[in-house]
Amino acid sequence: MQNTQSGYAPRFETTGYAASLPVPLVRASLGGRTVAYLLDILFIMGFTALLTLLITVVGVVTFGLGWTLFAVLPASGIIYSAITVGGARQSTIGQRLMGLRVVAPESGARVDIITAAVHALLFYVAVSTFLLWCVDVAFGLVRSDRRLGHDVLLGLAVVHAR
Repeated sequence: MQNTQSGYAPRFETTGYAASLPVPLVRASLGGRTVAYLLDILFIMGFTALLTLLITVVGVVTFGLGWTLFAVLPASGIIYSAITVGGARQSTIGQRLMGLRVVAPESGARVDIITAAVHALLFYVAVSTFLLWCVDVAFGLVRSDRRLGHDVLLGLAVVHAR
């Protein structure tokens, strides 16, 4: 059942959703998601710096063999998202700070680590291509549930974590 109040995102009753979802379930705003991503950029930079340090130490210990792991660094944002969104809290650190989490909207189930990685990959592909990014954001602007294109493709939703 869907009840709408003027000026607010749709609120959903518990019908059809897992008991662990907050009631009422409110979809995240695009502004909140944007601020969460800007915060996550800082955390991804720190995560990448930590990986760089770790790979450097492993490379020294293995007499240079471990330095081949530097090839992983371009995917550090995807790894960060897969670990955090696919984890117990279902959100990146930036999303937690903004009070958001990622769920499967039909069942309210947690997102597994592979789906979280693909979700991040689709987001970064869209962001890296201006036209795809415009289409991705246009989905969120025209849909009442504010799900972006990559959310719709994977059947995920970003909601308030309350």
